[in-house]
Amino acid sequence: MTRAAIPGLPSRHPIGGLLPALYADDDLAQRFTAGLDTVLAPVLSTLDNLPAYLDPRLAPSDFVEWLSSWVGIGVDPEQPEELRRDVVVRAMELHRRRGTRRGLVERLRLCLGVEAEVVDGGGATWSATAGSELPAGTVEDVLVRVRPGRTRAVDEAKVLDIVRASCPVHVACRVEVLPPLSAHEGS
Repeated sequence: MTRAAIPGLPSRHPIGGLLPALYADDDLAQRFTAGLDTVLAPVLSTLDNLPAYLDPRLAPSDFVEWLSSWVGIGVDPEQPEELRRDVVVRAMELHRRRGTRRGLVERLRLCLGVEAEVVDGGGATWSATAGSELPAGTVEDVLVRVRPGRTRAVDEAKVLDIVRASCPVHVACRVEVLPPLSAHEGS
């Protein structure tokens, strides 16, 4: 990500006008500071518009990926720009719901455009006696069934990456990719 000089971008604060009166008519000083104005104009423009750069809905498209790193959520550069912006805008909400069925379904829908269903036993085992052995019990795996939503195909590897990142480490996760609903099934 770089901000390059933009040809013809005027400086809102030309340095030549800030020089002492002695240099106001000095051609060399004015040309020298005009060269500095060309270099500094994009920097000053960026600083003047800093709030827009920090808002994923308004930021330049190359900044959206950088902003995603600030909020700890990965965006897929292959996804449409509006979708990447939406994921960054809703990052805090996704983090708040991380580890829940709703959070996983929402993250898959937002990040990959798939419809998902999470099947989880949801069971837990515990003991009423302090310091006793852990109760025997099996932790069931989480099954995530996905169907194409706004996308035509489902990338199972990407789905599994998101599922693994969203589920606790000790829980096994499985993904099933289902065919898209036909027209009469969806209504």
